[in-house]
Amino acid sequence: MNTNFHMHKNIVPSISGRTRLACLLGHPVAHSMSPAMHNLAAQICHEDLAYLAFDTDADHLPLLLDALKEMNFLGANLTMPLKTAVIPCLDELSLASRLCHSVNTIVNDGGRLIGHSTDGIGYLDSLRDVGFDITGKTMTLLGAGGAARSILVQAALDGIQEIRVFKRRNQTFEASHSFLAQVERETGTPIRLLDIADSKALARSIAGSQLLTNATSVGMAEDPRSLVDADLMHPGLFVSDIIYHPLTTPLLARAKERGLAHANGLYMLLFQGAASFKLWTGRDMPVEQIRSLFTEAT
Repeated sequence: MNTNFHMHKNIVPSISGRTRLACLLGHPVAHSMSPAMHNLAAQICHEDLAYLAFDTDADHLPLLLDALKEMNFLGANLTMPLKTAVIPCLDELSLASRLCHSVNTIVNDGGRLIGHSTDGIGYLDSLRDVGFDITGKTMTLLGAGGAARSILVQAALDGIQEIRVFKRRNQTFEASHSFLAQVERETGTPIRLLDIADSKALARSIAGSQLLTNATSVGMAEDPRSLVDADLMHPGLFVSDIIYHPLTTPLLARAKERGLAHANGLYMLLFQGAASFKLWTGRDMPVEQIRSLFTEAT
């Protein structure tokens, strides 16, 4: 989890001889919100836990994971570029992490390292947080990269009715088709892959969807466009963008103009962290008290 953020001055973990450790592994990690979030949550919950960040690459990952086991870490989070590279080093994968070929959370279960993916959980919980439940809904999903895969896998596991994925017809199109077919077989959720250049197919898909999700980089500050025209947004459509810089992307601005419910990706970060915290401690992260960190960061 990375964004420009300065450590809250009051977040200083209390260290004892029994303190358990967790950490973030990846590159870069200097501006990650994860240490502040997890250390504050540990303080509030009176958990004897301290969370650190280590800047590292895939070459050093096996050595680091051995060290985590030897030092009895609770576990770790992973960010780029390690989410896929870590998989061969683990003893077991959760169903979601196996399906999406990505791990962002490791749990140390008595020396066995178990990989989980909480990115999709974080996304869906951020929607539930604002009153939108995907159960029985149809989603139009823009993009088929790592974030999109985590989202669609968790949505399929959590009871979404149908997913329509739009991406560019490039050299990865067939690989994406094979990936989606596997997820469909294992979850029973109908998933279609379509060319994002097919404007008529996109219009039909949105018209039959209750959720529109942008999981591409289009809309970031360096690419201020929207892949969807405002006139395609109908009443009853929830519009979501996983981007959080800027907080209001062109897509969300159009949704707002149409008076539609919408959300950016900021609290996806909060809720994926909350899911990791629960895996390590068995306790719910006090998300209402953690939100201020995200408000300050923006």
